[in-house]
Amino acid sequence: MSRQGATSTSSAQLARDTLTVEVPATSANVGVGFDCLGLALDLMARFCFEPADELLIDGCPERFRGQDNLVWTSYLEACRRLCSRPLTPHITIDSPIPLSGGLGSSSACVVAGVVAAQELNGAGLDARQALDIACELEGHPDNVAPAILGGLVSSFVDQGRAHPVHLDVAQNVSFVAIAPPYEVRTADARRVMPEQVSLKTTVWQVGHCVAAVHALEQGDLELFSAASRDRLHEPFRARLIPDYEALRRTALAAGAAAFLISGSGSTMLAVCDGRPLAEHVAASVEGMVENHVDGLWVRVLSSSPAGVRVLREHP
Repeated sequence: MSRQGATSTSSAQLARDTLTVEVPATSANVGVGFDCLGLALDLMARFCFEPADELLIDGCPERFRGQDNLVWTSYLEACRRLCSRPLTPHITIDSPIPLSGGLGSSSACVVAGVVAAQELNGAGLDARQALDIACELEGHPDNVAPAILGGLVSSFVDQGRAHPVHLDVAQNVSFVAIAPPYEVRTADARRVMPEQVSLKTTVWQVGHCVAAVHALEQGDLELFSAASRDRLHEPFRARLIPDYEALRRTALAAGAAAFLISGSGSTMLAVCDGRPLAEHVAASVEGMVENHVDGLWVRVLSSSPAGVRVLREHP
């Protein structure tokens, strides 16, 4: 059989397969790592791609079920870059990640579309290639890098290409994700930040960021408590989250080592030493409903050491 014939047979088989792409939620910045640190969490979104005669999308709000769906547009753009013919799928989305809340819901969609394009093209998952395409589509690596690679990822962009450094988070580190029932627009979160910062602030951020990464690797929550005191973005963005200060006080009083804004918000993360303490902090935060902080979404999470993964079912 010729190579062309083999490829054709493979493509025919791929067109009949059901593909499931699982992508972890992510938290960008991790306090002092503005636009360079990202963390994968063990809250997984599932995207199922099944053969169909026409595009169908379900499992998401009605307004996201059209041709402009982010999973679909990311898939199409990745196919274009891979020079492959897109298939017509039935996409089913099962995502527990709050929409537009700072836990990487849009990045999960982008990564799912890109990885599906790789897999349905027959090439299989190529993390480096997926990262390059996803970064171009998303515009920055701080969420897509941990979504693809897992764990804690420090990234920088040089000459248009992201350079990620993957790190493991110590097992004793737990997180309480707290999402209020309102969003913070990314444009507003950028607008409130100063356009310039002093040399003193720059030195503060660099020193604290290095220490924060080491603390998470070693599980040293005492060090992380000191190292996570951001001066670059959180003091300004906190003003966009009406319940920030009350939630912060409650989480820290309950024993959390640190309290961070996840991405640009509105989700926040309480960082705790061990799951039992995280459960206690979560219960304390949930108790604030009685004090008129209503509609909170609260989850105890760990770092996800693995990033995106693919499951394939043959007919």
